[in-house]
Amino acid sequence: MIIAVDFDGTIVDHKYPEIGEERLFATETLKALVKDGHQLVLWTVREGRLLQDAVDWCRERGVEFWAVNKDFPEEDEKNNIHYSRKLRVDVFIDDRNIGGVPDWGTIYRMISQQKTWGDILKERVDELSAENKLNKSPKKRWWQF
Repeated sequence: MIIAVDFDGTIVDHKYPEIGEERLFATETLKALVKDGHQLVLWTVREGRLLQDAVDWCRERGVEFWAVNKDFPEEDEKNNIHYSRKLRVDVFIDDRNIGGVPDWGTIYRMISQQKTWGDILKERVDELSAENKLNKSPKKRWWQF
């Protein structure tokens, strides 16, 4: 699977143009996705020196991207008649998603287990429902002491 990943607000806290603190388990999850055979594309508004800083920050933590701000490593805007700023990827991980970005553990489960956000939410509701049934004492009637 080809996965586009935003940087600011997704891998790190949003402090643009500085680099924020890493979001909990971000780089560990990205490394696990690469180990699982997925190709990661860093997809960010950063350019020039700011982009290189983000790439270097990730590289220092063991995260290598298959491509950066393009569909594939060899893509060249000048030599590609099919060039488009719209990426051809399978999944986008971005803090600007509706509802924001889930935690990285949930992201990994969604990708590795091919679950939708709806699947994850339904599982959680089912867990809470089962937990509630276990903890619920029988209702006492007013006439029972």
